[in-house]
Amino acid sequence: MMSDSKTASLIATASAGRVYDLGQPLEAGTPTSPNHPPFRMALMRRHGDRMREDGGSGANEMLSLGCHTGTHIDALCHVSYAGRLYGGIDASQASHGGRFNVYGAETIAPFVCRGVLLDVPRALGVETLAPAHATTAAELDATARSQGVEIQAGDAVLIRSGWPVGRFGDSEAFVGWKSGVPGPDASAAAWLAQRGIRAAGGDTIAFEWLAPGAGHRRLPAHITLIVEHGIHIMEVLDLEQLAQDRVYEFLFVCAPLKLVGATGSPIRPLAVVA
Repeated sequence: MMSDSKTASLIATASAGRVYDLGQPLEAGTPTSPNHPPFRMALMRRHGDRMREDGGSGANEMLSLGCHTGTHIDALCHVSYAGRLYGGIDASQASHGGRFNVYGAETIAPFVCRGVLLDVPRALGVETLAPAHATTAAELDATARSQGVEIQAGDAVLIRSGWPVGRFGDSEAFVGWKSGVPGPDASAAAWLAQRGIRAAGGDTIAFEWLAPGAGHRRLPAHITLIVEHGIHIMEVLDLEQLAQDRVYEFLFVCAPLKLVGATGSPIRPLAVVA
């Protein structure tokens, strides 16, 4: 685990540091996996619809979205293997009553920890990874070494592919069903798990490598990280400014919503640096 002195040093940057917003905007048209509901917002009450005695008025809206829409984190009840959740819990029994009674999003503790960016394209000498590029354990290791960072237990490790550049505004291109999508493969997931990280994140729709035309048929990295090791996954992060500024180590701050029994939560993660 990270030392108390290291944690204190990172937290001390918050008062005078620069804050990087790692969340993508949520609006109609935000790219969403076909497995999850899209984002919708309706202005339900406009200014002037009801006036107060003092001349004031208010407006409000109603939101509709899935917990895995936009930038979000996966709860440990999100993925099962052979009918079992992390820790061997029966997945069917755990969801009785219309929501999960274990590992719901409300159980995800807020993150205030060391964050590390692994900029894989820069390490490989390219602007962005090619469609369906499977990032391997060897590539993650080489990226960490080239950046001079060491992954430690308890870290939040964010892996850049560069995929959103020129694609985030085009839902079909960003989801990448036909082209495939770059991301960590099974070996990379094992590499991360071996280091005892707290969470892994990526800038794509599903975090891990997707083959052309295969969609979400197989998600081995999710099984390794979530089911076998209890490591949360974050998806649809905006990592471009961090990468542009070559910020590879930072204080990572993220507070998932306390959505009781939910399989995930929208998030707006932050990276804070001195």
